Amino acid sequence: MALEFDEIDRRLLAELQRDGTLSVDQLSEKVSLSRNACWRRVKRMEEDGVITGRVALVDADKLGLGLSVFILIRTSNHDPDWLQKFRAAVTGFPEITGVYRMSGDLDYVLRARVADVKAYDRLYQRLIAKVALSDVSASFVMEEIKETTVVPVELR
Repeated sequence: MALEFDEIDRRLLAELQRDGTLSVDQLSEKVSLSRNACWRRVKRMEEDGVITGRVALVDADKLGLGLSVFILIRTSNHDPDWLQKFRAAVTGFPEITGVYRMSGDLDYVLRARVADVKAYDRLYQRLIAKVALSDVSASFVMEEIKETTVVPVELR
């Protein structure tokens, strides 16, 4: 269930998504709100689970993890034991940064960051050793045209 947000809440969320290091004073100035009212609104959104954390965004290329990979998975097994084993496997690999159960032809799409194709192959070998998969293929990102963590908060 979606919570209700007014224009000020949305502006606060937009500013925090741009820069999570803003102090309450800086944030209140940006949205033209008193410091205390700003703090209360941010605190409420944290308590409601709307703001789930504040992070530093890292340049993967500068860390030697320049290859983005989308791993496309089909499985013939959908029982609870297999799913538990699959979840444990994919959440245990730090290279895997996103896991999505899909509708349609694919069962799962995984997103990973690795150094190169050899590093992807090592990840693939470790993954198939942990859980049985019917079909696995990978698509390597040639160019990142848009990559963001920002959730659109503009008014509907």
